[in-house]
Amino acid sequence: MFDWKKPTVQLLGRWQPWHDGHQELFKRALKKTGQVVIQVRDVKGVSAGMGHEDNPFDWDLVCQNISAGLSKDGFKRGVEYEIMLVPNIVNITYGEGLDMFLKRSHLKNL
Repeated sequence: MFDWKKPTVQLLGRWQPWHDGHQELFKRALKKTGQVVIQVRDVKGVSAGMGHEDNPFDWDLVCQNISAGLSKDGFKRGVEYEIMLVPNIVNITYGEGLDMFLKRSHLKNL
């Protein structure tokens, strides 16, 4: 059963379409924590940026393609992975190590 409190690997992409390279990326990610959340960028019919203009698949078809691909290797949605729709995210920033950065900044201002 997918555990929403357990450490999880995030895979973010268009998945237009899901292919063998994505399948291998998923397997590598799964080894890290035992579960993966696959985030699907909502890009059907629009530019996804960075030269990705061809986005013919909608959310339902992308989910079907991902699930069909992963089921070939015995992976089940709700067990090893979940799929979630997200906006057309083109940049990710996260706060790893932010506490140390804030402490240094604060000390400089004293």
